[in-house]
Amino acid sequence: MANEKILLVDDEENLLMLYKQELLDEGYQVVTAGDAREGIEKIKSEELDVVIMDIRMPAMDGLEAIGKILGLKKDIPIILNTAYSTYKEDFMSWAADAYVVKSSDLTQLKITIRNVLDKKKSPS
Repeated sequence: MANEKILLVDDEENLLMLYKQELLDEGYQVVTAGDAREGIEKIKSEELDVVIMDIRMPAMDGLEAIGKILGLKKDIPIILNTAYSTYKEDFMSWAADAYVVKSSDLTQLKITIRNVLDKKKSPS
């Protein structure tokens, strides 16, 4: 059973709750944040294994937040999870460990989380 701790950062509360429940069902510990600033505060105060972050959020977007997160903890894997595939072209998104387009089916996200966590455990 997985016991890793995931931070979910998204301004869509319904989505946050859906994702949280699905990931809890997978055996992960889940911490949530409703925006990037709150997410950064949680990164400062919690031991986390991976961050899943939306890009389009009010006040500070996910790409700006990546820079701040990497400044705090450069070894924490970040998965960008967004409804917009166009951000893949933005070089700031390249700092993320993975990029998943949002879907109501979380299979791809779950696979990506597992891959990122496995990679973190066995650095090549």
